[in-house]
Amino acid sequence: MPGVFALRVFSLALAALLALAPVTWAAGIVGPHVSVRNGGILASTTLELDEKQIKSIRSGVSKEITIYVDLFRVWKSWPDEFVSGVRFTRTLKCDPVKKEFVATSLRDETTSEKRFSNCEALLRWALSIQDLRLSGTRALEPAEYFVKVTAEGRIRRLPSVVGYLFFFIRERDFNIYSDSERFTIKPSVPVRAGGVAR
Repeated sequence: MPGVFALRVFSLALAALLALAPVTWAAGIVGPHVSVRNGGILASTTLELDEKQIKSIRSGVSKEITIYVDLFRVWKSWPDEFVSGVRFTRTLKCDPVKKEFVATSLRDETTSEKRFSNCEALLRWALSIQDLRLSGTRALEPAEYFVKVTAEGRIRRLPSVVGYLFFFIRERDFNIYSDSERFTIKPSVPVRAGGVAR
């Protein structure tokens, strides 16, 4: 019967997609490390992928990673307050046959592309953020603050029709975060005439 045949085809397609659905891979975040210098809040962090993820990228599988670096103010009786943040979306492509190693980075509305001599150099650049300025200290009220880094890894997108029918299949293979230690912004020190602080 046509109905039975259609049901069997549907069941086979579902089984195949579930078999190909990604397993959540482990990943970690080093830091974030925060420094307050030159009148600014600077954050550095590195994303660590596990061996399976690195091997898949080296073999030519394209990977999209989104990294959020956000500054929060700590409140004792209220939820922590978002102050400012930057989002990076980086796409990693290693072609071992053509010897092409390309990464694109989207920061807010600005896109840049970098080419590398090997996949290891691409990974070092794409997975690291150094001395990112999140805010000037003069723009912050005296209080406790911390930096949160959130990282998401995405698989290749499913065809639109398949993604619509099998909406329960994950598009992300990891979603992790890490908080920095809290730090304090102190009140600015007034300066008297002659440049002597009191």
